[in-house]
This record gives sequence, C-alpha cells and structure tokens, in this order.
Amino acid sequence: MYIAGVGIISPLGSGPAATQEALRANRSAIRPLDLFTVGHGKPLPVGQVDGLNEPSPLPRTHQLAYIAAMQAMSVCDRPPDAIILGTTTGGILTTEQLLREKVTDKESYRYHGLASVAEYIAGEFGCKGPALVVSTACSSGAVAIALARQMLLCGKAATVLVGGVDCLCRLTYFGFHSLQLVDQQGCRPLDRDRHGMAVAEGAAMLLLTTQKPARPLAELLGAGLSCDAYHPAAPHPEGRGALMAMQAALADAGLNPADIDYINLHGTGTPENDLAEAKAVNTLFAAPPPLSSIKGATGHSLAASGAIEAVVSTIAVSADILPANTGCRHPDPILGLLPLAGPISQRITAVLSNSFGFGGNNGSLAITRPDSFSPAASPSQFLTGLAIHGCSCFTGAGDTAATMALLAQGAPVSGLADLETIARNLPPRLIRRLKRLSRMTLSLAAGAVANSGLDDKPASVFMGTGWGALSETYDFLTALADSGDQFASPTDFVGSVHNGPAGQVAIMFGATGANITSSGGDFSFEQALLAADLLLADTGGKALVLGADEGHHVLAPLFDPSIAPHAALADGGGAFFLSRKREGAACLAHLPFYQSRTTEGCIDLLLESLGGAPTLKDRYALLLAGIPAAAREEGERQLAGFLKKSGLEVPVVRYREFTGEFASASAVAAVMAVSYLIKGKVPGKLVAGEDITLTGNTGSILVLGLGCSLSAMVFSRP
Repeated sequence: MYIAGVGIISPLGSGPAATQEALRANRSAIRPLDLFTVGHGKPLPVGQVDGLNEPSPLPRTHQLAYIAAMQAMSVCDRPPDAIILGTTTGGILTTEQLLREKVTDKESYRYHGLASVAEYIAGEFGCKGPALVVSTACSSGAVAIALARQMLLCGKAATVLVGGVDCLCRLTYFGFHSLQLVDQQGCRPLDRDRHGMAVAEGAAMLLLTTQKPARPLAELLGAGLSCDAYHPAAPHPEGRGALMAMQAALADAGLNPADIDYINLHGTGTPENDLAEAKAVNTLFAAPPPLSSIKGATGHSLAASGAIEAVVSTIAVSADILPANTGCRHPDPILGLLPLAGPISQRITAVLSNSFGFGGNNGSLAITRPDSFSPAASPSQFLTGLAIHGCSCFTGAGDTAATMALLAQGAPVSGLADLETIARNLPPRLIRRLKRLSRMTLSLAAGAVANSGLDDKPASVFMGTGWGALSETYDFLTALADSGDQFASPTDFVGSVHNGPAGQVAIMFGATGANITSSGGDFSFEQALLAADLLLADTGGKALVLGADEGHHVLAPLFDPSIAPHAALADGGGAFFLSRKREGAACLAHLPFYQSRTTEGCIDLLLESLGGAPTLKDRYALLLAGIPAAAREEGERQLAGFLKKSGLEVPVVRYREFTGEFASASAVAAVMAVSYLIKGKVPGKLVAGEDITLTGNTGSILVLGLGCSLSAMVFSRP
C-alpha cells in the first residue's frame, strides 16, 4: 500500500513541514493546560494545539480531523473510496460543557458520537463509501491504519483516507491523573526518573492507495494487531502482546528484524508501559536499531498518537530523519535501551511504529521507503465468508430464549433487562466493579460460546457499540462536576472507554488476537462484522463478533436521535461465535454491501451486490428491515425503492418495532435470523401470517440497514 499523502496537526505545529522542522529542532511543545479551567490545583502539563477557531459550531475533535484530512487530500482530486478514523473522544469536550450547563436540547449533542467525526469528514470530502470508526483507546489510529490496509488488500477499496484524532477534554485530562499516570514535570519517555505521561491532542491522516502515485511518500508494507488479554488498563508486564504485534507486523511485511532501521516507540513515559515495551523490543531484536519516542515532544494524543507517529515514520523514510527521544536526560538502565539523545540525519529504509492502548490493544506498523521490499501479503486468502457456530442475545425480555419466545408470539421485546438477569451466569468476582454495558457484553460473549457446544475459545474479539459505556461516562463526569473537579473515579474512567467491554471479553477468554471496537452509530454492529470479515484469517481460529448498547436515563435520550424525550428506554445486543470453517456451522453470514446513502444509484448497487434482482425471489424468505426512528421517512423511501426494483415479495419485519430503539438493534436482528435458520421456520405471528418454512437455498434471510447508510447482511444455511 502506497502512502500518497499525509496530514498532521499536533502541539508541534500544523503540516508535515512544520512537524519536520520541530523534530529537527528537538523541540517540546508540552506546557500547562489553558484550554479549559480546572477547579482544583494547578493546570497539569499537556500537549495542546494552538490556532483552532474558537468558538466554533464544530467540536474540537472534528476541527482537528478536518485540518489533517485537508492536508492529506491535497494530492488527490477525487474522493476516497472509504474513510477509517480512530478516535476515543468524539465531541466529548463540547458535551462536558453542555452537561455542566444542564442543556437538554438534543440538537446540541448532535456531534457527540464518535461516528459523527467520520461522517463529517466523509461529507466534506465527498466520500460515498463506508465511513468507519475504530475506538481501541491509545492504539486506535494504528488499528485504523491496519484495517485500511486490509480493506485495500481485499479489493474493497482502491483509496482510503485513514487516521486518528482526539482532543483534550476533562474526561481524559482528569481520568489519567486519577490513575496517577501523569508526570507533573512533563513527559520523559525511557528516563530513569519518568513518572508518567502528558495528555495531548492532535490529528493525523494518511491517504493510502493500491496504485503507485507519481511521488509516493512511503509504503505501508505491514501491520500487526494483538491483545494482551491481561488487565483493563495495565500492559502485560513481560510485553507479550507488544511482542506479538511487532512480530505480526514484520511477518505481514515479509521483513526480518534486521531490516528495521528505526523503531518509533509507543513510549508513554509511564514506568510500566516503557518497561513492558522495552522487554518486547529486546526479545525481538538481538541488537535493537536506533529508537525513540516522540511523546516527550508532543505528549500522548491518545487515539491520534498511532496515526501521528505513522506520519512521523513516513517523514523519517522520506526525509531521512530520526527523531530524538525528547525529554529523556538519563536513560533508565533497567530498560536496556539507548534512545536517541538528539535528532539524526540518516538514510532510513524501514520503520517499525508501535501503539498500545487500554485493554491491551496493540498495533504495530511497518512503513518503508517506496519499492524497497517486495510485498508479502496476498488478498486471495480473505473474504471467504463467516461461519456461525453459536449466538446469543439480550433484550428487555431477557436472554435469547426469553427474547425468541416473546417474538414467536408477535410481542415486543423492548425495554431494559435488569442487571441481575444480565449477570446471572457470570462469576461475581469478575463483575464486581463492572457496570451495565460490560456486564451485558460478557454475558453475550459467554452465551454465544456456550451455545456453540464447542470447547474452543475465541482468539479475536470484534465489537460494535454506538455510544459506549454511558453509565461510567455519566458517573465520572457527574462526580467530577459536583466536586469542583476534585474527585475523579479511576474505575469509572477505565470503564468509560468504548473498547473496555471488548477488553473484558478478551481477558475472560484469554483472546490474544485482534481486538477491535467499532462505533458507527446505528451501523456499529455491521462495522464490527466487516472488521471481522476483513481480519479473520482462514486458519481455523475463532472469533467473537458482538454488538451492544445500554440505555441510560440521562445520556441515551440526549445522544441517540432515535430516542424521543421521556420515551421508554430499550437496550441489548447480540453476539456470535464464528470462524471461516463451515464444518459443523449452524449457518453462514455475509456482509455484501455497506455504502453511504448519498452514493449515486445506491439501490442498484445494493441489488447488484446481492446477485441481481432476478435471483432474489428464489433466495430469500424473509426481510428484516432496520429503520431507526430518526431516519424513518428516509428509511421507508429506501425500503420501498428496494422492494420495487428487486421485485422481492416476502414478509418484511421492521425489527425495531419489536426491539425498541438502540444503536445495536441490528445485532439482535442478526440473532433472530440465525435462530430462525436453526429452527427451520419463522414464526407466523411475527409476520402476521402463517409460519414460514426455511428450506435449502430458498430459505435465506436478508437483514437491511437503512437510513444514513445502506447495509445488507445475508444469513443462510451452510
């Protein structure tokens, strides 16, 4: 994959040229926070971006993403085929202020969701393809780049605009301080006197393409993902996950450790992270090449850091510069590493860039000088479909059995299941500090594995959630505001990250493969399924794919446009234990289509992806239509257009009328489809008619997602 263009804005400046100049000068931009006031104590040192338009109708995260995207797209005169962003903050800085002012107008919160950042960038640059969001804490930017690489390899796109973005906010500023992970003297990666990180902000974007541009900056030759499956916030003390990610990146690139000229370390400056990464590096490299962390200069920009450092790595190979390990005066001898004391001008051919995050989410990227090595990966092994071995769901009715029993009577299953029911089969010690979303996710995962009847455990976890852990987020921000910024719960902070539940699942099962959380609003589950289809190798390994969201009495009605004020809340989700192997599978799943509604001829393209109108009548027995309340008029038009053009005459179930309104309702619809295929019939009361017998190739079930995007999930017999 060629890197055709890059964009970057960080505390060091805006643009690749300004960044390179700052790196050559070995300048640190870390200084006391002044973006917002703190009610207690002196402002801590942070990496803050200067020069943004304030006030602005756009949240700070969106502004940063746009600036970086503009720079990256300056080399291209047509829209990218897809956009993939890593972010953890979304519009939270704006949301924090709105909540403190007790604003209840839903429209004011329209940019809160992580998905809104990708959707805004897609709209600004005319992208008609999927706009995906990855939220894996501090590795988000790197994981997004790995996912983009796979999308290009599989032929799903020819150009992808990919990167990471986060802004400073109270949640992260006070959250990391509550964990005692902030160094009040600034950030000193790998220094013997280091005490922690400096929270920062920024954005970086890369335009990736399969076609060699006239002047490529670099190549993204390989990517590796792993999960520690060890602790929600601390790295594995021996750096096992970090080592696995680096080894996977080198293998993907077809490189040996000796081929690497420079390692861009994750290097946060926290004692445990630096030590774990050092152990991994020393295990992989007999004699480590030159290495450094730039976080002593930029601070730790969280989800943006992996993308910022990918751009810095691109600058390294294109401008022959090795950045210094700014802030380190006395290298810690325990680490066994000698970081660069100053910047060096030296020819660079290959860089390994590391990013690690909460939940043990690890990503490593191999970035090289163009055409210096032969690519190793082949796309032919991918996209062979997904075989489902077990599934489970939760709704207001309860677990899978309770949900399916009510649906068989044609009755709604909307509402909120009580916490005792959700956690009924989970060990008390596992969940004593966990709140609603994490408990629900663990129950879904355990249920799907148990339903499979297999003794296997998942190697990877892919999760979709539209809004993340609302309980922890609300409790953290409320306690912080009520205490005048003096009390911040470290437990709630760790639990508030979107990928927290998936990390808990990985710990429960010891799943050390890729661990990806997607946050695409009403299409979050579809994005998780797409990520699994792109990344799950044809090696017999199994994975969990989940979608879940929680109803929260304050935040859900403010954030979710489909939930009317004072309406009854609903939540739930679904989970699948799956692999590439069809033997013994209950049914098959496929995601043939996912595009923006603005794509020209979108319905025709949808029909084409399903094999064309003439084939549909003999293939599908039921259509489950997902039309969010906020997009009801548009969704009904899309559904009518699809039915007219396809000529499909089958019962249509608008499943949100049964599940209620929550972002991951499509995961429940998917479990409905699988359950009916296993039983061989669709209950007549659900479709206000006779039972529908599902037989052979004519008994497949189509699940359509409608509204701001169009998606199709196909479920069929093996």
